[in-house]
Amino acid sequence: MDSVSVKFEDCANMFQESEVRDMYGFNNGDNFIEVICGCTSYRFGDTVGNLRVYSSGALEIKCECNPACNEVLKPTEFEKHALKETPGKWRNNIWVTVGGQKVPLSRTALLRYSTVKSKNRTYKRKVHRDEFVKCTKCGKRRRFAVLTEKKYREYHDAEIDNNWECSRHPNDRFTCADKEERQSKRRARGCHRDNMCSGCTSCVCFGCKKCRFSDCNCQICIDFLKNADI
Repeated sequence: MDSVSVKFEDCANMFQESEVRDMYGFNNGDNFIEVICGCTSYRFGDTVGNLRVYSSGALEIKCECNPACNEVLKPTEFEKHALKETPGKWRNNIWVTVGGQKVPLSRTALLRYSTVKSKNRTYKRKVHRDEFVKCTKCGKRRRFAVLTEKKYREYHDAEIDNNWECSRHPNDRFTCADKEERQSKRRARGCHRDNMCSGCTSCVCFGCKKCRFSDCNCQICIDFLKNADI
């Protein structure tokens, strides 16, 4: 039996051979299958990643938008990371390559076991849009994707640091020699309603438990914790 047949047999409990054999980048592990996926922005082109479909129904995408990116994202987060102009429809916006053609996830068998909630829940959830910190050495602005409390803390500490430099970005992905994002791209900050949003009630937060910290001595955190009913 050849290696390809073994792979299909290993994941037979999840998908039929005919459902996955023509998918570009197909691979499998002990409890997941993996395939190359992507999301296309009309303005910025394709963002490519590795989609893992776990037997539990969980989905995650390891982004490969550039060699320095090490983000592992949920489908909704990958859609945002790809700067898609119409976010919120990740089942149609994220695609895999089948027989040389880009096919939306919704038209494949890959979502059969998905436990990811529908887009309606995403629209109702307030999110923190991406933030930027200016390097005190070169003056370039660097993006922080504040998807979690930990990532927001990394941004917060950098933002209040009067001596912050590119080399101290938490992902170790920048030096002062790297180009700054184009101004047009910086406008896309990850609002789930409109990726080019300049600030709305869904993506602008004036303080919450995720972005204000009891062990921080900055005046913003002190004032929030003093007045907040938490």
